[in-house]
Amino acid sequence: MRAAVYLGKESIEVKDVDKPKVGDGEVLVKVESCAICGTDIRTYFHGHHAIKPPHILGHEVAGTIAETGAGVEGYKTGQKVHMVTEVGCGRCGFCRQGRHNLCPDLRAMAYYYQGGFAEYILIPKEGVMQGNLLDIPAGLSYDEATLAEPLSCCINAQEYLGITFGDMVLVIGAGPIGCFHVELARLSGATKIVLADISEERLALAKKFGVTALVNSAKEDLVGRIKEMTAGCGANVIITACPDPKAQEQALQMIAPRGRICFFGGLPGGKTITIESNIIHYKELSVFGAFASSAPQYRQALELLAGRSIKGADMITHKFPLEKIREALETARSGKGLKVIINP
Repeated sequence: MRAAVYLGKESIEVKDVDKPKVGDGEVLVKVESCAICGTDIRTYFHGHHAIKPPHILGHEVAGTIAETGAGVEGYKTGQKVHMVTEVGCGRCGFCRQGRHNLCPDLRAMAYYYQGGFAEYILIPKEGVMQGNLLDIPAGLSYDEATLAEPLSCCINAQEYLGITFGDMVLVIGAGPIGCFHVELARLSGATKIVLADISEERLALAKKFGVTALVNSAKEDLVGRIKEMTAGCGANVIITACPDPKAQEQALQMIAPRGRICFFGGLPGGKTITIESNIIHYKELSVFGAFASSAPQYRQALELLAGRSIKGADMITHKFPLEKIREALETARSGKGLKVIINP
């Protein structure tokens, strides 16, 4: 089969590799679409501590079941499926709660196992037993179905935040993740939604998602703008959807009393921030982290996309064949688009 094999920083080669053999309890999926994630971009350009080349990246996968191994029940050849990335041990307390993303022995697809920038991807027995292949609802394309993975991660974060009617929400980062957060905040009833970024191109692309205001924080004082818009009080909810230490520190300066902050975008390795904890204490703030998601949140994401409550087609700006993987990664990093899809 053809696959894009990651060989190290800024090195990836599309070549013929052995098609995976299906063992007992395993499922082979023919990849129809695999979206590029921010983690794929960071790994390609900067490396990743958990990924040892040669390796196949890509974890936002939608496709068709091509073959099932002995003992597999509930799946059949030809079934249209979306893949849950997280594969837990199945035994720890978090796995028993369905929170496989918090498993201390987490082994994720495209990290521990080979990924979806290929014609086929093998789902391991542990993933099959966890129910990590989800039906794609009728009427939802393979391209749109790939978006359930990033959308599910945003759902995970917003469960903690409890956005409701009357809330003023600030999202920092106008990439695909930031735009998904805007959409979810709107569905939850947020009265005002402000989206900030340093890229004028990204902000222009984000206009269609119904934000109240757009702020180019490279040209404007973001803290001052938010205080001006809220009569000095601050936003009720702030989501840092970017890997920027400054954004996390500024969030504490812009949050209203009893506000909620989500540090969604992970920082590059070794980066730290300085927090004046008295702000958290005296304002009675809640500061949350969010990492990955669980299978029930993937299902919610698929239903939101299938029901057009969130229009996945609006998020997809570029599509490339597997042979143009380098161009696709460059496009995704450039900020000239939102979601970039690979169609093997």
